[in-house]
Amino acid sequence: MTDKLTVSVLGTGIMGAAMARNLVRAGHTVRAWNRTRAKAEPLAADGAFVAGSPAEAVQGAGVVLTMLYDGPAALDVMRRAAPALRSGAVWVQSTTAGLEGIADLAVFAREHGLVFYDAPVLGTRQPAEAGQLTVLAAGPIEGRATVAPVFDAVGARTVWTGEDGAAGTATRLKLVANSWVLAVTNAAGEVLALSKALDVDPQRFFEVIDGGPLDMGYLRAKSGLVLKDGLSPAQFAVATAAKDARLIVEAGERYGVRLDVAEASAQRFERAAAQGHAAEDMAAAYFASFDEKGTAEE
Repeated sequence: MTDKLTVSVLGTGIMGAAMARNLVRAGHTVRAWNRTRAKAEPLAADGAFVAGSPAEAVQGAGVVLTMLYDGPAALDVMRRAAPALRSGAVWVQSTTAGLEGIADLAVFAREHGLVFYDAPVLGTRQPAEAGQLTVLAAGPIEGRATVAPVFDAVGARTVWTGEDGAAGTATRLKLVANSWVLAVTNAAGEVLALSKALDVDPQRFFEVIDGGPLDMGYLRAKSGLVLKDGLSPAQFAVATAAKDARLIVEAGERYGVRLDVAEASAQRFERAAAQGHAAEDMAAAYFASFDEKGTAEE
């Protein structure tokens, strides 16, 4: 390719590591950092430079991509990177930060002369590894030629939601989409839990809905992870799902909307995490239907 970029990837967990690898494969120079360095080290074999600090990671980078746990974590890391940030650099902020979080990050970007793009993504480990994420993006038109190669490397398509990243329109759409994803995940777990309690073979349920309007590939995928003991490694972890569910509830409260299902989802994810399933796939919320050990009472 002719337009190679130097991209700093801050946060190389499930999603960030996959995005970094796809950026390397697309021909970009990648400088990666993670709070737990061991999670970033494997990227060296793919051709990325693994930095020892956020400031080292952003040195010379024209684009900084953040994929961290939440808004406060992203803000903390960017503050640590601040001494080495290049004025005019593009900041692609892909952390699911919530409405308050994205506002704080936009203020930081303005104060440090960064071109800010609110750019959360839809997808989990598998689409991330395949470069098939959906990027939800908001930011100025004049900088889109710079970010387009980044989005093309990590995603199958980009959905633009506005021209001002600070307005958080992409984050708003991400929260709406995640509210559906988390609700379906918990519904799948409860279907399996009720099937177990009532001594119904889950396959009979799948036969009943097969090919009809109630059938759903996502339902089958999440159910399969539980039924086939495929919860590790996580596609999207329980702990992160709990955090996102809380951001959704907070967004609803902020605008006077009561989200009972999202509140229940947050509680189920938090209960599953407390049972020891925090690092497993969010389908492990299934265990929240049972006793504190995460198993059905006999």
